[in-house]
Amino acid sequence: MGTETTAARHDDTVLMDIYHAPDTRVIHPSILYFGTPVVLITTRNPDGSTNITPMSSAWALADRVVIGLSGGGQGLANLERERECVLNLASEDMCEGVERIAPTTGHHPVPAWKQTIGYRHEADKFRLGGWHAAPSVSVSAPRIAECPLQLEARVLLTVERPIEPWHGDAGGYAIIELEVVQVHAHDEIVVSGTQHIDPVRYQPLFYLFRHYVGRGNALGKTFKAEV
Repeated sequence: MGTETTAARHDDTVLMDIYHAPDTRVIHPSILYFGTPVVLITTRNPDGSTNITPMSSAWALADRVVIGLSGGGQGLANLERERECVLNLASEDMCEGVERIAPTTGHHPVPAWKQTIGYRHEADKFRLGGWHAAPSVSVSAPRIAECPLQLEARVLLTVERPIEPWHGDAGGYAIIELEVVQVHAHDEIVVSGTQHIDPVRYQPLFYLFRHYVGRGNALGKTFKAEV
């Protein structure tokens, strides 16, 4: 009887399953930026000036943010030396400024692999992006005033890894765990009388497969949402 029951259940499943899965294919994309916010990392250069590193490899849990940076850049060198930074989250209306600084580096001379893909040296990225510096509370690097969210952070852990699948001469990449010590938010995106960000008013800039996109329409909220 056990065999007959198993067979019957199998037949029932086949008969009841009318869902047709979308067609798929195996692909080999050149990049896996499947959708993360644009973060502008401000760090102090050895001469006291500020470097801005645009990136979108970041995730957050509690008061920790983990980022990934390719080797050879000024931002990574500053982070390893100073052990602190500000994570400035760009808004949709900052897209043009972000792209203006995207092909630049604070590192001089420009690393060979960056030269190959069109990077150039830029000492004043605030000017190029059209932004303004604001003093931080707990770290030496300034904030970007135009960013609706600005997270002062300190380095807890750095792990260096090879990067053969991408740029073999980039000197690898670093995974960096940061502790957020101060959070600054524009008044207009904070729910009045609370410590919460208004998900309707906050308009972050996202980077998807090397394209900039906005948030789009709200689709609902999880059961753990507090506002």
